[in-house]
Amino acid sequence: MSIVMRVPESPNNELLFCGFNQDFACFAIGTKSGFRIYNCDPFKEVIRRAEQAGGIGIVEMLFRCNILALVGGGLNPRYPTNKVLIWDDHQTRPIGELSFKSAVKAVRLRRDRIVCVLETKVYVYNFSDLSLEDTIATAKNDLGLVALCPSSTDMVLACPGLSRGSVRVELYNIRRKTFINAHESDLAALALNLTGTRLATASDKGTLVRVYDTQTGALQQELRRGADRALVYSICFDQLCKYLACSSDKGTVHIFKLSDGTSGGPNKQGNSQGASGSGSGSGGSRKQTSGPGSGKDDNAKSTLRFMKGILPKYFSSEWSFAQFRIPGYSKASVAMKAICAFGAEENTLLTITADGKFLKCNFARGGDCAVESFAKFAKSNEGKSSGSGNSQSQSQSSGN
Repeated sequence: MSIVMRVPESPNNELLFCGFNQDFACFAIGTKSGFRIYNCDPFKEVIRRAEQAGGIGIVEMLFRCNILALVGGGLNPRYPTNKVLIWDDHQTRPIGELSFKSAVKAVRLRRDRIVCVLETKVYVYNFSDLSLEDTIATAKNDLGLVALCPSSTDMVLACPGLSRGSVRVELYNIRRKTFINAHESDLAALALNLTGTRLATASDKGTLVRVYDTQTGALQQELRRGADRALVYSICFDQLCKYLACSSDKGTVHIFKLSDGTSGGPNKQGNSQGASGSGSGSGGSRKQTSGPGSGKDDNAKSTLRFMKGILPKYFSSEWSFAQFRIPGYSKASVAMKAICAFGAEENTLLTITADGKFLKCNFARGGDCAVESFAKFAKSNEGKSSGSGNSQSQSQSSGN
């Protein structure tokens, strides 16, 4: 369930990477001079490693333990970009490495596996001895899309398939593969829930998020982020699989309520060969003011939904019941890139931005959510820095 963001190198921004760990309790950043780890609640810097020159482009955590996976990054990488170093922070040194012929796009960890993503391959290794367990061929995957279930009892992996817009789901425990034709256009984001039973996908059109059953490939829900094209940066499930959140370059994080999955959603015909869909759509935005306790219809729906068999699919999609608008959002700023996760407190959402802001809000009442706490953790074009491990948290009256 790790959620990560690669940040293009900029002279006015020290960040190269941001990513939440598997349970969203912490997040790590890679910078031009090392890496740091922060606790989310309460917000606090807990580790800072910047003893040597050189950038860190990927920092993948394994829950809260001392083992990390590091990959060099930026114009002056500390380590080769085609190597994954297994780092023991108690010893403050690498204890193993994996080398490849091309640059590493992403890394995911669980207690028994290491997953490394290259442009057209996904490699799965045994953590204990770094032996190769599986190799998966994918379509071109410059974004390094992959999702790995962290559950100790279920080993589920999702990655792009060989055809455009398709997803391959590996259910290793039951030795089964599911192929899902999720979108007609290229994939932009993937996410698995904690137990690996649900998969969420978005395409590069960015108007819809689709939720699938990983064993059958059946489409369970179709969630509408908005009407206009958008670049989706992250999708995440909460720990109990009650909610899903989605961030994009529109500067707004949308929060949806998930169904229990028993109805099969808008398309019950999905199977192990895939549930096909267009991944497109257009139309106006819609606000919902009722909160998550208002019943089964928390996600807003069009008033013309009763005509869904006649009108375009757009009118039967579910809209978010809560939205968080990133303060200071500007289309021209690096701040427009952000990833989100659910907080440990009930009905809380965490957002970190590419210009070094940590934001927390509460979505219990639905509608527009206000900033509940704020911290600055990295230098950016504003020239400010966190400076220490203190949270610098402050209350805000509005998220707009």
